[in-house]
Amino acid sequence: MARMTDDHAARPAETFAALHQRDRPLLLPNAWDHASAALLHAHGFPAVGTTSLGVAAAAGLPDGVRATREETLRLAGTLGALPFLLSVDAEDGFSDDPGEVGSFAAELRARGAVGINLEDGLGPVGRHVAKIRAVRLAAPGLFVNARTDTYWLGDGEGTRKRVLAYRDAGADGVFVPGLTDLGAIAALVRDLEGCPLNVLYAPGGPSLARLGDHGVRRVSLGSLPYRRALGAALDAVVAVREGREAGEGTVPSYREVQELVG
Repeated sequence: MARMTDDHAARPAETFAALHQRDRPLLLPNAWDHASAALLHAHGFPAVGTTSLGVAAAAGLPDGVRATREETLRLAGTLGALPFLLSVDAEDGFSDDPGEVGSFAAELRARGAVGINLEDGLGPVGRHVAKIRAVRLAAPGLFVNARTDTYWLGDGEGTRKRVLAYRDAGADGVFVPGLTDLGAIAALVRDLEGCPLNVLYAPGGPSLARLGDHGVRRVSLGSLPYRRALGAALDAVVAVREGREAGEGTVPSYREVQELVG
């Protein structure tokens, strides 16, 4: 069942787009369930994305092979009712058919999402262009963040051609994970002429402030929070096994986690 009317859906989407036009980049943390999303919002994040790896791994499924279409929809339905702006990582739209991708995007929007992240997987440019156009037609107002995997899966070749094609197809922003070179980032920002550039935060790479100085408008954390959570859980268990203190780091109390549900 839709959680908002078309009129109500448009206003949050406009607000989400506005977050990409501030002096500092939008830092978009990525959640994988209700508690992680609610906790991030409770600590001041107005917008939260999902991580396809976290959603897939939590369900015991592989990422990036179109195995989590239903899990992604269910999570969108859960998070779309919460009081923050939700952008959904939808892999490649779970189909090669642009019409099916458009229908999926419309379902996300009906569940309260204001943004979608679509990756090209280095597939044909024309196919991704068609998907972007289909989403714009089927889910008006949904912020389309078009991802290219030229740096994630390749050596960066063809990045400019792809992102400009996606921008011209109607993408509201473009995402180039794996791109960390500040010179290449600045050149891409100039080429995009106002279309927001999203990059993935890289530990040891440029800071949020440095990325902003070079024109980046959105910085995603991807699966990093999920992987850090797994690592923290493992560290705590091993510490107890070895007779060490397991209380290091941020540990929400039982009551605090219960309050997230409320």
